Amino acid sequence: MIETQEVMKETDPYVAEFERVEKSGPSWIYPIRQAGMARFSELGFPTLRDEDWRFTNVAPIAKFPFRPSLEAGEHGIRAGEIERLPFSKIPGCRLVFVDGFFSQELSSIQPISKGCYLGSLATASAEGHPVLQKHLARHARTERNAFTALNTAFFTDGAFVHVPDGMDFEHPVHLLFLSTGRGCTSFPRNVIVAGKNSRLSVIESYAGVGEQAYVTNAVSEIVVGENASVEHCKFQDEAPGAFHMAGIHATLSRSAKFVYHSIALGAQLSRNNIHTCLDGAGVECILNGLYITKDSQTADHWMFVEHAQPNCNSHEYFNGILEGNSKGVFHGRIFVHQVAQKTDAKQTNKNLLLSDNATANAKPQLEIYADDVKCTHGATIGQLNDDAIFYLRARGLSKETAKRMLIHAFAGEITERVRLRPLREELDQLVWDRLEQNEQVAVNR
Repeated sequence: MIETQEVMKETDPYVAEFERVEKSGPSWIYPIRQAGMARFSELGFPTLRDEDWRFTNVAPIAKFPFRPSLEAGEHGIRAGEIERLPFSKIPGCRLVFVDGFFSQELSSIQPISKGCYLGSLATASAEGHPVLQKHLARHARTERNAFTALNTAFFTDGAFVHVPDGMDFEHPVHLLFLSTGRGCTSFPRNVIVAGKNSRLSVIESYAGVGEQAYVTNAVSEIVVGENASVEHCKFQDEAPGAFHMAGIHATLSRSAKFVYHSIALGAQLSRNNIHTCLDGAGVECILNGLYITKDSQTADHWMFVEHAQPNCNSHEYFNGILEGNSKGVFHGRIFVHQVAQKTDAKQTNKNLLLSDNATANAKPQLEIYADDVKCTHGATIGQLNDDAIFYLRARGLSKETAKRMLIHAFAGEITERVRLRPLREELDQLVWDRLEQNEQVAVNR
């Protein structure tokens, strides 16, 4: 009885605010919102007693004053500021969202081919775009995730990207989400659909431009058509006081190729829920992740790879570099259905602790119901190898230089897997700069 009262107390502000947003947008979205709110009300916020959340305490989010960002406001951000942010020099289209809402004046959209859609989800939903109606809220699962359910109830805008059959989108699409740090909660919702035999690269980046704490609750639904190829990179560098909850839900059709990278550097608490469904034979799915934390940061990656059809390959590589009192969490699960014979699945998580107070929690899992499969998983947690440091010092390097080289090489195991060359080079520099910055801060304390 006490637990029920606590859940109701936490969800009450959300239920009250929902009355304002329930009937917003076109009528075909009403039942989607209502289903999301009903599920969130049932679940409540997860606690440490929930197996999928036992290493990550979201009580600070549950207690955070709920001020949903429900309409676009004056933000004062100028185009010149956008040009100084990461990935701004990479050629291609850029969609900019401020506090969850599309900003036409800050975006840069080049002429696109007929049949392709690249723009605001709110606009596409008002127009009743048939592809959006087919896929919105069809791939993001709310059964067990309160944050995905909450986003489904409150989303107002985000990106809608549709690449039709046979189109090769030459340059990457950059989806940039900025938070002004006004103590609000934003709910970006992205739907990315790559048609049969198409090719697409997407950069999805998050950053904060203010000092006040805020919450980002983002969900991206990705549909990769038959024999299509999609590379998706999510770069999270929110403000130090921010909370970042995100869901990536990808459905992959026959012979599709999907490569995903999660780079988590910012926010005081972040969680990426990644669910991929290999829903056709011959799928290749590669998931990469790198999280770099310091001070009291927590970076959590929860991953569920569902092999639903035979002859599919999935490989997951996640590395964490942790300093100070920070925490890294990796929970990876490979689920192989009975029909998914000839599955080849590999999962690796490695954590490098740079201080005695940093912690890493790893929980790799396999759940297999097929007979003819090759599945492996492993996790390691350790510090810099003394023998490797000695080897480099014996060749004339200082101890600090040797350490930096080893740490950068450890991060490079992930960044070098990025296939888009300009993105890979910039990520490599960004990660190097962040490692150097963290080290300099630690030395000056």
